[in-house]
Amino acid sequence: MTLAQTDRNTPTSSQDLSNFAAAQHDMRLAYLGGAPGVLVSGLVWAVAGCVATWISPERAVWALFIGGMFIHPVTVLLVRLFGGTGRHAPGNPLGLLATVTTIWMIMMLPLAYGVSLLRVELFFPAMLFVIGGRYLCFQMLYANRLYLVCGAVLALAGGVLVKLNAPVAMAAFAGALIELVFAALLLTSARRDAAKQAALS
Repeated sequence: MTLAQTDRNTPTSSQDLSNFAAAQHDMRLAYLGGAPGVLVSGLVWAVAGCVATWISPERAVWALFIGGMFIHPVTVLLVRLFGGTGRHAPGNPLGLLATVTTIWMIMMLPLAYGVSLLRVELFFPAMLFVIGGRYLCFQMLYANRLYLVCGAVLALAGGVLVKLNAPVAMAAFAGALIELVFAALLLTSARRDAAKQAALS
């Protein structure tokens, strides 16, 4: 029997898909589709852009690092203010994926910092690739294709900024603008999802 034949003979595929969709739905409801996190991240990038403009590019790097440490707690607070729980259901397997993507991003930070020591203007484009790659995984978490577009736009922006040899502040503000635009789109999507859930209740 071939692998393809085995797959066709598996009787639990539809049930597995149903459970997976339920796990994604739980993540969307708990975290409002991830929109508050993108919003907070965009604001941190904006602060880093201000630091690069008025203080120094090197301090802007640390502004992004330090601000990034507060993204999760501030996001949970915002989620609760907006009516979400900020906590997925116990046993939801996608919770582990969220944790793993966070660990992967943290592991990339020393690499981005090393790039900044060589050429500080490459730091923010490098981080655009890191954040963009993480958002691609969020499509799996929340079943929202906006994350695929967001990740692609961030990566494209990173490449263009390197090509243009853009100033540090411009790169930071570009990241902020992209994230804030997608945060608004994701929040609209989350509200639509909540309205559908309320109609079914």
